[in-house]
Amino acid sequence: MIKVFAVHTALAMVEPVTALFKEHLPDAKLNHIVDDSLIQEVIEKNAVTPAVAKRLMSCFQMAVDAGADIIFNTCSSVGEIAQVARKIIPIPLLKIDDPMAIRAVETADRIGVLATLPTTLAPTVALLKTMAIERKRGIEVVEGLAEGAFQAVMVGDREKHDNLILKASEAVADKVDLIVLAQGSMAKIEGRLAEVTGKTVLSSPLSGVLAVKKYIKDMLLNE
Repeated sequence: MIKVFAVHTALAMVEPVTALFKEHLPDAKLNHIVDDSLIQEVIEKNAVTPAVAKRLMSCFQMAVDAGADIIFNTCSSVGEIAQVARKIIPIPLLKIDDPMAIRAVETADRIGVLATLPTTLAPTVALLKTMAIERKRGIEVVEGLAEGAFQAVMVGDREKHDNLILKASEAVADKVDLIVLAQGSMAKIEGRLAEVTGKTVLSSPLSGVLAVKKYIKDMLLNE
C-alpha cells in the first residue's frame, strides 16, 4: 500500500484532504503531520521565517523517517520552502497548488487571485508567474485580499469567511477571465463564487489530490 503523508500548517485542511483521499484514493494509506504553529508564525511575522522553514523541513523529514512514499504539502504560504525541499527530500514531494496554477496559466490570460492572508497571496502570484514563464505564456494577475477571512474560519465562522471572500471578489471579477483561490481552506466557496462572479473559479484541494492519484498510477505502472 502506498503511504502518503500530508503535511499541514493548519488543522482546517485535515478534514477536506481526508475526505478527498477517501473518495479518490481509497487504497492509499493517508497520514497527517500538522504543525499549526507554522502558519501562526507566518501570520505574526508576515513572512516565512528561517525558524518556520527549519520546522517545516523537519516535518518533511519526519514523513521520510516514518516510511512515506509521497509527501503532499497542503499549505500555499510555505510553497517556496516545499519547492526547495524537493531538491533535498529523497522521496516525491507534491504541492497542492501546482495543478491549479498550471491549469490557470494554460487557460487564461487575465487571472484573479483571491486570498485570505497576504502571506499566501504573494506566493500564489509568484507561482502563477513562474508557471507562465515555464510555458511561455503572458499573463496578467489581479490580486484580491479578503482581510479577516482566515481568522474567521479559524474560529469556525464560515459565514463571515465566505462573505468576506465574496466582497473581495467584487474588485477583481470584472478585470479577469478566471479566479484562483489561493488557499485550500477557501475551496468550499468555489461553486458559490463562480455563480456570483460568472467566472471560472479554481481551488486546489481536488486538483491536488487528483495529481497525487495520477502520480501514484504512473509510479505503479513504471515499477
